[in-house]
Amino acid sequence: MSGGTMSLGSDFVCVVQLTDSHLFAEVGGDLLGLDTQASLDAVIDMVLEQTPEMDLVLATGDITQDGSEAAYRRFITASQRLPAPCCWIPGNHDDAELMSHIGDPLGLNRPWVDLGNWRIVMLDTSILGAVPGRLEPSQLAIVDDALSSVGERHVMVCLHHQPVDIGSDWMAPIGLLNPQDLLERIQNRSEVKVVLWGHIHQHFDQQLGHLRLLATPSTCVQFAAGSSDFAADTLAPGYRWMRLYDDGRIETAVSRLPEGVFLPEPGAVGY
Repeated sequence: MSGGTMSLGSDFVCVVQLTDSHLFAEVGGDLLGLDTQASLDAVIDMVLEQTPEMDLVLATGDITQDGSEAAYRRFITASQRLPAPCCWIPGNHDDAELMSHIGDPLGLNRPWVDLGNWRIVMLDTSILGAVPGRLEPSQLAIVDDALSSVGERHVMVCLHHQPVDIGSDWMAPIGLLNPQDLLERIQNRSEVKVVLWGHIHQHFDQQLGHLRLLATPSTCVQFAAGSSDFAADTLAPGYRWMRLYDDGRIETAVSRLPEGVFLPEPGAVGY
């Protein structure tokens, strides 16, 4: 199923993922020449047009580029245009402590959310001052607690850093540094259906045994898939929608803005 207009049914819940918005303190701040606030706003406009009804918005890290309170506040304002509650997790560009402080009163920080017949687990893989990710014991305990109390629900696990090889040499060392600590907990648990992340600024959809592995385009700059060295792509920003059915089935697709909008500057060599 391609990205398009959806209507809610009685046997599924709808989740929208926004990721890697890289907002700045100043309005009009740009990443590789691309205005990240403007691109986020355009993506949210598209979500409202294509997916007007939803149950939850997931923001999977790198909410900001600079970890500033002003940028987090503007993301909150933007996300509140969507007709569903939002949960967020930090990425390597974020300030996890500040996100906790700002997000707690608004319900943005949750270890998991129970939605329909699903439990959506939200993990913090950020390492202060570092680009790669790690699941600390406290986060692995969230996985253990979520699974031990899950009952008859299906499970989706969300994080920022990729827990598997995505075929991109430059991104391999900046993914999750201890993926086996997660995978050994979920690979033999049939109730865990999906692992969802951000960070890689590109579409990814593969199977690992019974696990559906999904990553999603950034709402700003896109990274070229399969690249050995850093390379921006000319694909447009986008988002992911997911239908999570009561019986554990998943329907999902990525939808992008029109081709040729919000392009990074030519020859960009890093971010």
